[in-house]
Amino acid sequence: MLEVANLEVVYNEVILVLRGLSIEVPDDKIVALLGANGAGKTTTLRAVGGLLDVHEGKVTKGTVRLNGESIDDLDASARVRAGITQVMEGRRIFSDLTVDENLAAGAYTNADKASVAEAHERVMTMFPALAGRRKSVAGYLSGGEQQMLAIGRGLMANPRLLILDEPSLGLAPKLVQQIRDIIVDINGQGVSVLLIEQNAAMALSIADHGYIMETGKIVMDGPAEKLLRDEDVQEFYLGLHGEGGERKSFRDVKHYKRRKRWLS
Repeated sequence: MLEVANLEVVYNEVILVLRGLSIEVPDDKIVALLGANGAGKTTTLRAVGGLLDVHEGKVTKGTVRLNGESIDDLDASARVRAGITQVMEGRRIFSDLTVDENLAAGAYTNADKASVAEAHERVMTMFPALAGRRKSVAGYLSGGEQQMLAIGRGLMANPRLLILDEPSLGLAPKLVQQIRDIIVDINGQGVSVLLIEQNAAMALSIADHGYIMETGKIVMDGPAEKLLRDEDVQEFYLGLHGEGGERKSFRDVKHYKRRKRWLS
């Protein structure tokens, strides 16, 4: 579905952020992209979604392919038409518009009225909480409802690849579980998912494959179940340490020793 190969990205012609990054998202799979703040996750999303120029960024090496075809020369709207939709961090809904108006904005690139109506019905079925608030102003929705609306707006374009940037951010544990289940449901409907999350445990619990970023490059990847069992991942990303698996915050991990493969 998606292949990012040996990508380098520079901001303002001087700041190298991505350093030969390569990832793949197969058809009908969920892939998690993990990493600390500043690792380059958001830049990766901008490169895939065609939004680098808005932020004075530029791809200086490498390529992005969708179904085997290069999309390097396509702008952001053309990439949406090609099948890529991104749900950005922080929801980014139109707070002054109604739920229905937000969803209509998500279908802007879809000229097929029947397809738009079908997508709308699909979103209403998937998110019953929104179905009862179609005419409500989006800014008055709860945080969880706003996240559902942001995801629903992304689905209005009928994407083949859905990119989710921190969908659980700022949500209560119960709502995080709901979002988790929603992502699984979306994937079950044939949509590939690239999931960027600070909540590594949640992301890896539903992903087929995981990548870990550090300073603009992939330092580790593998099947999600394997990453969940890895001691380094448990200590640094899941906050687990010691034989008893006791909880620790990231700040308490004072002696994080990377294995040799992390430095390659």
